[in-house]
Amino acid sequence: MAEKTSDFKWIAIVLAAGSSTRMGQSKQLLKIDDETLIHKTVRTSIDAGGNGTIVVLGADHERIKDELNDFSIDLIVNPEWEKGMGSSLKCGLTYAMNFFLDVEAVMILVCDQPLLNSIHLKKIIEEHYKTKSPIVASFYSERKGVPALFHKSTFEKLLTVEDRQGAKRIIEENPTLVKSIDFPEGVVDLDTPEDYENFRVQI
Repeated sequence: MAEKTSDFKWIAIVLAAGSSTRMGQSKQLLKIDDETLIHKTVRTSIDAGGNGTIVVLGADHERIKDELNDFSIDLIVNPEWEKGMGSSLKCGLTYAMNFFLDVEAVMILVCDQPLLNSIHLKKIIEEHYKTKSPIVASFYSERKGVPALFHKSTFEKLLTVEDRQGAKRIIEENPTLVKSIDFPEGVVDLDTPEDYENFRVQI
């Protein structure tokens, strides 16, 4: 019998360790329709049907943890989160490799894309299943980025990212390994108070 996408073992890694300096407060705790951004992102990752969700926290981690009590997930704190997103990416991936030994791929997500939905994440999984491409990224703003799926054959590459970089570096440096799925909503991210207020006006 042919393998089904439901048999494919993947783990979501939500990077939520930053201090949101430009926002002036933890963007993870911003409310979107009475739900915090971190809660919405984690719920979306779970709804996509993976085999686990790892949330990497750092700044303000005690308050953010409290937002996730109703989920069965793996919460880890990156003690070196101030070094940058790459540090948290490597922290989350190392945890996945150590505690999810049968993992075939990881989905890297960030928590400042308020229009992310599980349908898009499922499309990424289906594209990987169909094409066997080692990396399936989201395409928006004329670039490929996260959310993105990385097959285990790329894990060693991910572990080489510098602390101040992120998964985009691996995507950009390995174009022959990458397929992409359109995600025009990905252009909406929340980095500043103005971004947040403009988004709230539109929803």
